Amino acid sequence: MAGLEVDIVAIDALDEDRWATWRAMLAANPALNSPYFRPEFAKVAGRISPDAAVAVFLRDGQTVGFFPHQRRGGAMQPLAAPMNDYHGIIAFPGQAPSLEEAARVLGATRLNVTAWVGGTALGEDRRTVQVELGEGGYDGWYAGRRTTYGKFFKDKERARRSMEAELGPMRVERGLRDPALLDWLIDLKRDQYRRTARHDIFACGWTAELLHALLKEDSDGFGASMAGLWAGDRLTAIEYSLHAGDQYHFWFPGYDPAMARCSPGILLSMDTMRLSAPLGYRTFDFGFEGEHYKKYFCNGAHIVREAMVLKPGIGAAVSEAAVGVLGGRGERLRTSVRRRWAAIEACETTPGNRLKGAVQAAGAALAKARQSSIRSVPA
Repeated sequence: MAGLEVDIVAIDALDEDRWATWRAMLAANPALNSPYFRPEFAKVAGRISPDAAVAVFLRDGQTVGFFPHQRRGGAMQPLAAPMNDYHGIIAFPGQAPSLEEAARVLGATRLNVTAWVGGTALGEDRRTVQVELGEGGYDGWYAGRRTTYGKFFKDKERARRSMEAELGPMRVERGLRDPALLDWLIDLKRDQYRRTARHDIFACGWTAELLHALLKEDSDGFGASMAGLWAGDRLTAIEYSLHAGDQYHFWFPGYDPAMARCSPGILLSMDTMRLSAPLGYRTFDFGFEGEHYKKYFCNGAHIVREAMVLKPGIGAAVSEAAVGVLGGRGERLRTSVRRRWAAIEACETTPGNRLKGAVQAAGAALAKARQSSIRSVPA
């Protein structure tokens, strides 16, 4: 096989022939059937994410793949990280360079991926989960899940009645693109990050700008929109999603914490699927598994890979030192800390802000470790 070469190009500098090749690769490769791989996503994110570009991989002068990415100092991440829920090399089936080969020719100090689509021996598996609607559509899916998990869904039906009795009739609207509603959601998420001592991914500015810009896109079946759940006059939940083709990707959910007992976010997800299925959406992607409710919803799954490829030398030492400073001891804790550091590094575009984020995250990790040790001591 001919050696791999790479050409780093500004995303807005790709010519129409290369965009046509990109689209042909997507059409031929079912593994890339996600809004995150669409040219429209790359074009918008490429305008907004600092230091964005696309790696064009070539063999014998022929284009064999594209990797949209961003740089933070010597580090490289997929474009729009830490918010990009699927990433990899856009290529025809069986022709994509491996992660190992790509990392070698890209030459970054480190390449960090959290949901890599494509084969690699590096890193570890992570699972994303989906609702796959069959021939029965939403009604068939709901009937099947309610039969299997009757207690869970009966509880949600009671929650719906309870919220209506307390606040008034419920209504759901989808396809919303009001910037004020998005600001409401972002404020909810930022409050959540503060309460849970997680890094505020919206503090850097460009991430919120990206969500606003994507709301303005509606072309070739690709777009972003929100759905909202009102009870009476009260907005109780908002969910921001990406959609393309028959794929609907739930991205940023938020709900009024005062209404948590009524599960407005879960009710909104169900109603969004009910309203969107007649429009041709067949897969509703809930991202990484983990939240308890997802097991009751999802009947499909994909395996992606999480890996950090380190170039030998000072960059690797610095990365491992950052994980150590954040408190990474034990494999599970090191994995959690590495993810926390990857999000900080991807969001923050200056060394000072990355250091500030690391210090804050270290304090949160230390406080969490102290709480765990207190709970483990018998009374």
